[in-house]
Amino acid sequence: MRLILGSGSPRRQELLAQIGVVADDIRPPDIDETPLKQELPRPYCARMAREKAQAVPAAADDLVLCADTTVAMGRRILGKPADIDEAGAFLRALSGRRHRVITAVALKRGDRLWERDVVTTVQMKRLSDEELRGYLATGDWQGKAGGYGIQGPAGALIPWINGSFTGVVGLPLAETAALLQAAGYPLWKVA
Repeated sequence: MRLILGSGSPRRQELLAQIGVVADDIRPPDIDETPLKQELPRPYCARMAREKAQAVPAAADDLVLCADTTVAMGRRILGKPADIDEAGAFLRALSGRRHRVITAVALKRGDRLWERDVVTTVQMKRLSDEELRGYLATGDWQGKAGGYGIQGPAGALIPWINGSFTGVVGLPLAETAALLQAAGYPLWKVA
């Protein structure tokens, strides 16, 4: 059984390595990630993870692991910002407020699909103009849902979370390990 990671995210590779999992292959899917009209953040995120898993070419006995992380402010989906201006707008909207970070995980083997999603509540401190400009200047916002990555410099802007830290980073490890075990992937190999 081969494990294929359907993601180009180095953060997801690093998180898997924390539990001793190294993908046999990396195949980022190419799908349309546009939310449907009136689609809510949690169903959107679950749909993205499923569609990514379905889009990755694999043999029938290969395991395909995909995930999607979405930042939600109420019913609003904050995806990956297109540019620094959109990143700034996202961060100004999140400043001083709580929001939810949803990460959905889909694991496919042949016709079987295992799924989980994890919702974490995150509090961002009220950002001064200097903090906002300083964070944007790091470039760390690029390619990150909501325009920030908690595991980098933005960690200084997040005083509180309730839920899964690894889920906010991009792959909830406890839930992912449970899915892998349910699919028959051997974790915790003892020599």
